[in-house]
Amino acid sequence: MGRAFEFRKARKMKRWSAMSKAFTRIGKDIVMAVKEGEPDPDSNSRLRAVIQNAKSVNMPKDNVQRAIKKASEKGQGDYKEVVFEGYAPHGIAVLVETATDNNTRTVADVRACFSKCDGSMGTSGSVVFMFDHTCNFRINAEGLDPEELELEFIDFGAEEVFADDDGILIYAPFESFGAIQAELETREIEILSSGFERIPQVLKKLTPEQEADVEKLLEKLDDNDDVQNVYHTMEESGE
Repeated sequence: MGRAFEFRKARKMKRWSAMSKAFTRIGKDIVMAVKEGEPDPDSNSRLRAVIQNAKSVNMPKDNVQRAIKKASEKGQGDYKEVVFEGYAPHGIAVLVETATDNNTRTVADVRACFSKCDGSMGTSGSVVFMFDHTCNFRINAEGLDPEELELEFIDFGAEEVFADDDGILIYAPFESFGAIQAELETREIEILSSGFERIPQVLKKLTPEQEADVEKLLEKLDDNDDVQNVYHTMEESGE
């Protein structure tokens, strides 16, 4: 198996967000999708993807519809996607994806997380090159063979296809998202969820004590309401 498989396995084992946190993140994704396009998922591919993700975490349909309606209102503020870069203790690179309606607040909060945990904020471009920006799709595995699917979707950008307990996962470069989504929909293959991830190119192994130092920062960042995702180059226990 490739790096995407190992990355997914490690992510599944550690720090899954609480349901309320997942709902908050999806709510922001809905606002950004509606603001970028329109409130009709039939003509807004990004919104379709977010609704699929809402279903995958059992977000009630009423909650989704309320979020779409609220996002469509003129008075509703907008969220901007902002990426922060820095280092945790022991030289671990950290990439923080946020969705914020107040960048000044978010910058201050993220900087405080790094400072309080003996880390340091970096300048733009200081660590992002250490991560591959990927897109992924989880699809219903019924009647499908991962190896055949990989061969068929190479032309659409797929780089890694594998099965797990919850379906088949397709990984590709960030820019291949639209092409793969369109082809899956054309073939009427059920998309269970989709999204984007930053896969570290190289991992660094730490001692248990050093790993605990890094975990303090990662957990503090995860607890921040503006933070959507946190990625790092630490090899986690259990990988």
